[in-house]
Amino acid sequence: MSIIKCLTTLLMLLSLNIAHAAIEAYDFKSEAEERRFQALTGELRCPKCQNQNLAGSDAPIAKDLKDRTYQLLQDGKTDNEIRQYMVERYGDFISYNPPVRGTTYLLWFGPFALLLLVVAILVWRRKKAAAPPATQLDAQEAARLADLLKRDNRHDK
Repeated sequence: MSIIKCLTTLLMLLSLNIAHAAIEAYDFKSEAEERRFQALTGELRCPKCQNQNLAGSDAPIAKDLKDRTYQLLQDGKTDNEIRQYMVERYGDFISYNPPVRGTTYLLWFGPFALLLLVVAILVWRRKKAAAPPATQLDAQEAARLADLLKRDNRHDK
């Protein structure tokens, strides 16, 4: 029985250590600085997770970027300087709101262009399906058609 208790206690201690490692503690000079940190880590995207911000990600790269953001705040950098630092190293992808420029046109306008293309195709197909019936035959064409039909009827008999 004592071995089971020892193993249980050991497992509990190990799990406490793991839980403790996940808690990140940063010492801020003021509440305003802490709010800036929370805002920045909330608007910067984790390069690994791709659909999570730094604040919500547990990936090691997110931890490194949070630490770097904290350090830049401590160095007195502005929010724009910190964003620029991250964009220079990780590209526009790190921002949930990338700027509009030549390299991001597809990102910004691609969905709208695709929507317009789909609408244009649907309109074109609808117009094609509703095309007017064939034009009426003139007298010469009608006579020729009648002659062809008579010949075909003779061959059937």
